[in-house]
Amino acid sequence: MSNSSSKTGRWVAAGLATLLLAAVFYNVVKDNTPKGEVRQIEDYTPWEPETLKVAETIPIQNGGRIKPLSTYAGFTMLSLHGARSMEITGAADKKVTITPAAWLMDTLFRPELAVKLPTFRIDNSAVLDAIGVKSSGKRDRYSYADIEPGREKLGELAKSYDAIEKAKRDPVQEQTIALAYNLQQYERLLGYFGFARFGVILHGSGKNGAQDQRADISAVMATAPAIRQQASLSKSQGQPVDEHIVSLMEQVEDATNFSKFELFILPPASSKAVTWLSAGDSIYKVIADPQMDPQLAISDIKSLETTARSIGESQAAFREQLVILRDALANRAEARGEYKHIQMEADFYRLNFFLNALVFFILGTLTALAMWTVGKGTAGKILSWITLGSTAAGLALCVVAIVQRCIIMQRPPVGNLYDTIIFIASIVVLMALVIEWMTRRRFALGIAPITGTLLIILSRRFELGDAKDYMDPLVAVLNSNYWLTTHVLTITLGYAAGLLSAFLAFIYLLMRGLGLDDGDRDIRRSLTRAVYGMVCLTLFLALVGTVLGGIWANDSWGRFWGWDPKENGALLIVLWTLSILHARLGGYIREWGLHFAAVFTGAVVTFSWWHVNFLNTGLHNYGFTAGKDSIKVFYAIIGLILIFGVIVKAMEQSSKDRTDSKPVEAEPEPTMY
Repeated sequence: MSNSSSKTGRWVAAGLATLLLAAVFYNVVKDNTPKGEVRQIEDYTPWEPETLKVAETIPIQNGGRIKPLSTYAGFTMLSLHGARSMEITGAADKKVTITPAAWLMDTLFRPELAVKLPTFRIDNSAVLDAIGVKSSGKRDRYSYADIEPGREKLGELAKSYDAIEKAKRDPVQEQTIALAYNLQQYERLLGYFGFARFGVILHGSGKNGAQDQRADISAVMATAPAIRQQASLSKSQGQPVDEHIVSLMEQVEDATNFSKFELFILPPASSKAVTWLSAGDSIYKVIADPQMDPQLAISDIKSLETTARSIGESQAAFREQLVILRDALANRAEARGEYKHIQMEADFYRLNFFLNALVFFILGTLTALAMWTVGKGTAGKILSWITLGSTAAGLALCVVAIVQRCIIMQRPPVGNLYDTIIFIASIVVLMALVIEWMTRRRFALGIAPITGTLLIILSRRFELGDAKDYMDPLVAVLNSNYWLTTHVLTITLGYAAGLLSAFLAFIYLLMRGLGLDDGDRDIRRSLTRAVYGMVCLTLFLALVGTVLGGIWANDSWGRFWGWDPKENGALLIVLWTLSILHARLGGYIREWGLHFAAVFTGAVVTFSWWHVNFLNTGLHNYGFTAGKDSIKVFYAIIGLILIFGVIVKAMEQSSKDRTDSKPVEAEPEPTMY
């Protein structure tokens, strides 16, 4: 192939890759950016960083474990808002970026401002139209104050839609139910500290000038024995309970109900108890349980009241009380052995390792495309070193993040679908760099940051779609560090090897089709050997992982094999890769056939790794819901790659046939002298 054709192919490849990446990034930005104007809240004053740093490390029990308040805030905001940050225009038209911790602090302690924040992401304006709320576009974000006028209608519609079988609901009905649930959750957070802000009203008798007075809930808790005694005495005498006591208890009950859910921030008094208490739980127990020692609960509620009311003084005064509250809760959690990793987890989400890794992978992707475009030479060598440095930096950040997650979770790195994405991303990049070290041909070096970029973007999309904390404890059947380390880790490594073989085979087809290899048979052989090696590794890991999974299944469920979709998917990888190797050894497929088969391996691995989770059947169905669209797109891409490869092979074969059929001119006989 001529040099001009090779250069044209390089520019075409670079252009196509750039367009693909631009489309991916546009889709990500489009999906996370509000369509309306930035919300202006003139009286909004940002929280000081020191205050937020204190708030972030308040321990809270949620999702079956103890975590920092910042983690709870991040996933709650992600669930309601669809992003972990929010931009508004505050006082003096100054732009303010609101973090999850700041958003939750507003919701808890400054509800009058929080109701104006564009908290709720609405993906279909038909939901708002149905409840009589004016929409500003098909997809946008709205505040509680925007939606509140249609609150009653929303509840009615959600109740009627909830009676419909889930499979028969349309998207608008599903989103209506989700919005009603989100609004209810948000209202519980808004009203959580209502007991501290408003207290209760002690109604005066009107005699001798007795007037209504406000009292703290903690003060009422202190008088709980006397209140119970008075109520019991009235009942024993057959008389109605005093109306003032009835009114008081009704107010306490209302305050308890508002603060009973969402925030479980009070460690129990007993070291044997595992469930933390909400403010409402603590209040209720003191009022209703005569056997309980009320002193700790009264102290807790008094501390919450003092903290909530100090916000009216100044942020410095509030921060001082918040530090006292945080330290008290942290000391109790530490005494129970439950505060060990709170600071690490708060730092983990604040430092955002995977986002920073994505930045390095994107830089590596751009320099890799430039490296392939300019070819060999000084410029290509410089770009290759930049690509290597950027990719290595991104990989290092991923490894640090995964290690920290293991320490926080106290388990191996893979336990759920989100874990597998970030783990596979790291392993694929690492394997690609190892192949580059062995071959020094730059094809594996280029594929490393590209796959890292795509898989980290996939992990972020998955997290956005599911909005769940995947560091929470696993379902019971998976809660075994031994089997997670042996079976799950092995099978996941097999997924990574299979995907890398598909990526490498795609590079082979692209190079052949666009002439990027300059007809270099050595680089083709290097790629073929790399793909063959990865197929062998995939078979080995999938086979060992499947056998280990059968042993685990026998230990957990009493049978080695049950034709479960996940088991069938793992077996499918084994059979497919085994077929490739037999066909290769038997001469049924050669170089082209190996790469076609390896590309299709990507579809087989994706089915086993991801697709089976959406079949809603089998013991391995752990309830994953996000990512269905990504599967369809990936299958479509694999189909297009195979079609492209078939066309390229046909064109090469046609060109070869024309060359072979061309008559050979006879050489002239030598002249005799």
